[in-house]
Amino acid sequence: MKRVVITGAGTINPLGHDAASTFEAMKEGRSGIGALDIRDVDRLQIQIGGQVSGYDENAYFNRQQIALYDRFTQFTLLSARQAIEQAGLKFTGKLADRSGVVLGTSGGGLNTQDENYRVVYEEGKNRVHPFIVPKLMNNAAASHVSMEWNLRGPSFTVATACASSNHAMGQAFNMVRSGMAKVMVTGGSESMLCFGGIKAWEGLRVMSKDGCRPFSATRNGMVQGEGAGIFVFEEYEHAKARGADILCEVAGFAMSSDAADIVMPSKQGAARAIHGALKDGKIAKSKVGYINAHGTGTAANDKTECAAVADVFGAHADQLMISSTKSMHGHLIGGTGAVELFACIMALRKSVIAPTINYEEADPECALDVVPNEARDAEVDVVLSNAFAFGGLNAVLALRKV
Repeated sequence: MKRVVITGAGTINPLGHDAASTFEAMKEGRSGIGALDIRDVDRLQIQIGGQVSGYDENAYFNRQQIALYDRFTQFTLLSARQAIEQAGLKFTGKLADRSGVVLGTSGGGLNTQDENYRVVYEEGKNRVHPFIVPKLMNNAAASHVSMEWNLRGPSFTVATACASSNHAMGQAFNMVRSGMAKVMVTGGSESMLCFGGIKAWEGLRVMSKDGCRPFSATRNGMVQGEGAGIFVFEEYEHAKARGADILCEVAGFAMSSDAADIVMPSKQGAARAIHGALKDGKIAKSKVGYINAHGTGTAANDKTECAAVADVFGAHADQLMISSTKSMHGHLIGGTGAVELFACIMALRKSVIAPTINYEEADPECALDVVPNEARDAEVDVVLSNAFAFGGLNAVLALRKV
């Protein structure tokens, strides 16, 4: 089995338009959540979200590209460019044949879908743009990344709700580790902050009207976000031979299914995924210093996740730091695990633990060190990234310092 490392990382999200600005915002504990600026926001009960601010698609894409790229694809392409440029790779010849892309998204081109529902059902028109299907399909972003950078190996999209990114990155990791691929571009993207996307989530009654406060006794729900995080996963020997700057190593990955309930999380399912990632990476529990929690800010998730961590780590749970960066950037649904991986890389590379901001009052059922409100300087060698999705689908990644 091959060792797998990350040699490139790119992002655009509510905290910043690249990795450096995202690291800085996480270090400062800055919130990217604010009042939504979308059509018909006055008809929504939920009027806050983690929007990508200061973004103008016309600054990056021409009219023909905009006609073909939904917002989630735009975010993906911009993030992929950053990641591949940082990695310093050119995909030609045999390397192109052995390099691919696996991305996660839940809604895909939801903005495109929302706009065209309006055209047909509200405005009564009988024709839509001929590129609507290729623009809104979930695999659009993966396909455009493969075409843009000549990635001719395995390429596809994973859609497992809030675990989509982690599932995608796990598949990419296994492909490189097994020797199926030499390099994989992976991560996730989501852009659901449109009227229909938010209205659907309102129906679940799990959304907060005033902010995301994971693990705090005063929490009252999750907040949606948008954006993308894209990474270059590369075989270690290949990266080492070309003198690449290695950000960290992907050490283990595991998946589990609760097989219990379509929306309520299971402590046992989450615990199996956490334990599985440790076992896969041959990592002792005592070596884990930080966990980037799924941490949605709902009572069901927060309590279940803390119970699962306590079950897996036992006495060591008291020594762990666990934080939810969703408190800052919101819940990016299918893209959330990818953006949250930046907090893991920051912990390993910069020895800074991102905080859980908006923490107001301790919850006795979440009695772990949740790094409240302020980032913390701390040396850690191994970190985990949790993702637990509706449908009971769990995916946990383990990363280690190189």
